[in-house]
Amino acid sequence: MDRTWMNFSRASNEYQNRVQSFLDFAFHNSSQENMILCPCKKCGNIYWHYREVVYEHLIVDGFIRGYKKWIFHGECTPSGASSMINPSYPYSGYRQYVREDDMEGMMRDAFNMQSEGFQSFPPNYVASDDYNIGGNTFIETKRSVPDAQPNEEAAKFYTLLGEMNEELYEGSKFLKMSFCIRLFHLKCLERWTGNSLTMLLELLREIFPFAKISQSCKDMKKVIKDLGLGYNKIHSCPNDCMLYWGDRRNQQSCHVYSKSRWMNRDTEDVNEDECGPQSIRKLNKILRYFPLIPRLQRLFMSSKTIEFITWHHDQRTDDGLLRHPADSLA
Repeated sequence: MDRTWMNFSRASNEYQNRVQSFLDFAFHNSSQENMILCPCKKCGNIYWHYREVVYEHLIVDGFIRGYKKWIFHGECTPSGASSMINPSYPYSGYRQYVREDDMEGMMRDAFNMQSEGFQSFPPNYVASDDYNIGGNTFIETKRSVPDAQPNEEAAKFYTLLGEMNEELYEGSKFLKMSFCIRLFHLKCLERWTGNSLTMLLELLREIFPFAKISQSCKDMKKVIKDLGLGYNKIHSCPNDCMLYWGDRRNQQSCHVYSKSRWMNRDTEDVNEDECGPQSIRKLNKILRYFPLIPRLQRLFMSSKTIEFITWHHDQRTDDGLLRHPADSLA
């Protein structure tokens, strides 16, 4: 069957009409609960959506490259390829691994793991390269274990990937990771203090003692800290005249006003040892420095922003005509 129309302009009437025909075919042969796997470039036959959402994705983003045989939408596969797809692994079998909140996609953006295989699927299945269909054709085989250990970022990614599949409680629609992220997002939006979030967590633990809810805001941050970019703490003079950094990192007072690095009053904290109360010094001021380079790297790692950042190189038309400020000599 001729599929050249899949490369037509997405604004053309023929392309849009053929997309409607494709949706009719797909929903007739492979729909479940009025949803199908979306074959757009971003969803890649991984995420399930309703018809109007799939149509919008195919008009805006287009089909993934090479998806000429619609094996995930009811079209029969050639006899030579039928043995490659595990018949005991139907659509409903791996649908349980699809996250509506795209938690895995967020982590892949955070750790630049877009090219890695989907390790959240069962370990005895690996993606086939015979069909460029978004990594959803599986072959039952024994996965070889690499000799080299993953680097630090990859280790963090796979640790978070394992925690991502941990349910908040048995039968819950929420996962522990997504619960922490959603709650911390609310904290940031509504400007809750750390103490107020801790009080809320304590209340939730009393109401749902069987749920895996963090005990405090600090504990919740530990769950999601590897997703963030982090910052460096630098001690500062309260008058903003100097930083205790570099050659001056060991100074105890400001070299301009002789202001102490520490607060005048020491607070007491009870130590569990037999030493009794132990005096703890508090800093007068702390500067939080957000390094620029990791944030620029994150822009290029994210699948949401890389398309705009690389527009000048990949999509700008360079034919000598002045149609965009980038075409000027300046």
